[in-house]
Amino acid sequence: MKFPPFLLLACSASSLTAAGPEMSEVFLSGREGYASIRIPAVLVTRAGSVLAFAEGRMRPTDQAENDIIMKRSTDGGRSWSPLRVLHGDGANSLNNPTVVQERESGRIFLWYQRIPAHLKEHSKQTGTGLEGPDIYRNFILTSDDDGVTWSTPQDITATTKRPWRATTIASGPGIGIQLSRGPHQNRLIIPFNEGPFGQWQNYAVFSDDAGKTWTYGDDVPGALVPDGKGGQRSQINEVQVAELADGSVLLNSRQFAGAKVRRSSISRDGGKTWSPVGEFAELTDPSCMASMLRYSFAEPGQPGLLLHSGPDSTKRDKGTLYQSSDEGKSWPVKRVLYPGPFAYSVLTRFTDGTIGCFFEADNYQRIVFARLTKEWIQTPP
Repeated sequence: MKFPPFLLLACSASSLTAAGPEMSEVFLSGREGYASIRIPAVLVTRAGSVLAFAEGRMRPTDQAENDIIMKRSTDGGRSWSPLRVLHGDGANSLNNPTVVQERESGRIFLWYQRIPAHLKEHSKQTGTGLEGPDIYRNFILTSDDDGVTWSTPQDITATTKRPWRATTIASGPGIGIQLSRGPHQNRLIIPFNEGPFGQWQNYAVFSDDAGKTWTYGDDVPGALVPDGKGGQRSQINEVQVAELADGSVLLNSRQFAGAKVRRSSISRDGGKTWSPVGEFAELTDPSCMASMLRYSFAEPGQPGLLLHSGPDSTKRDKGTLYQSSDEGKSWPVKRVLYPGPFAYSVLTRFTDGTIGCFFEADNYQRIVFARLTKEWIQTPP
C-alpha cells in the first residue's frame, strides 16, 4: 500500500484538527543500506526536535547483524535528516531501541541490547550470568546536545540484568518514562522483559540520580500460565509503561497466551514491585508490540488522558489510537489511524499538545511518522 500525497500545512494544532493526520515516511526497508528496518522508537526532545530510532537489519530477521540507526527532524516530523548509524557491531546484533530524556539536564538515554552473532532469541545455549560469550548485554548511548552527537556505547549489564535465570533481555522497545509526582518523583524508568524464551518476565530498570546509576526491580508476578502440554508459557513480553495520577506506574505488555488482549500490572513503588498480571479487556492484541503514553494529567474541568496505539484486529493491521480518561481502567474512545498493515508503534507528544505516532506500515516495508491531535481521536470519522 502506497501513501497518498499529504499536503503539509501549518504546525498549529488547529490546522491539524481540520486537516487530519499528517504523515511522512522516515525509514524504508530495502533502501539506505538495509534489507529491513524495524523496531521504532521516538522522542520529541525538550528543544522540539524529533529523534527517530530503529534497527537497521542486513536480512529480514530479528537477529541479522542489526545496527542502531537514527534520523532527526527539526520541523515537527515533516522532513528528516539522512540516516545515521549510532552503533554498529559487526556480526553481532543490536536490538530493542528504547529512549528517554531526563527533564532537568536534558540528557537523552538510548537503550538497546547486544546479541552475540552465534545466538538467536530461541537459542538454547543462551547463557545466564553477567560474563561469557553466550550472554545478552545491555548498552546505552547518551546525548547532551539534542541528539546531534552521541557518546560511545556504555555497557551497563552488571547493574541492569538479573545474574540468575535471565537469558534474553530486551528493553521496551519504544520509550522509557520519568516520573513527575509521588514519592519517586524524577525517577527514570525503562521497561524490560527477560527470558528464557517462552517464559518471559517483565520488570523495570530505574535510576534516582538522573541516569548516573541504574538498578532493577522485581519481576511482575503471575506471568506464567499452563501451556496445555504439561508445562508453562508466559503471557507477557514486549512492554511499555506510563505514569498514573498518583505517581504509580501502569504497565502495558504484549500478550503471548490466553485472551487476545493487552496485559497489565501496576507498581505503587516506582517499578520495584508489581501487582499480578491483569488484562486491558478493551485493548485488542494479536500479539504485537504496542505503545502507551501519558498525554496529560487532570486539570480543573479536564480529565487526565492516557493514549494507546496498536492493531485493533486479529492480525497486525487496522492501527488504532485509543484514549482513556480514567487512568487506564477503560478505553471507550478510539479511532483508526491506518487501516492497512500496522505493526509496532510508539507514541510521543509535542509541547503544543499535538501527538506523534511512529509506526511500522505495509508489512514492515516502511516506518512512518504521523502527527495528529487528540481532538481528531475524539471525533467520529
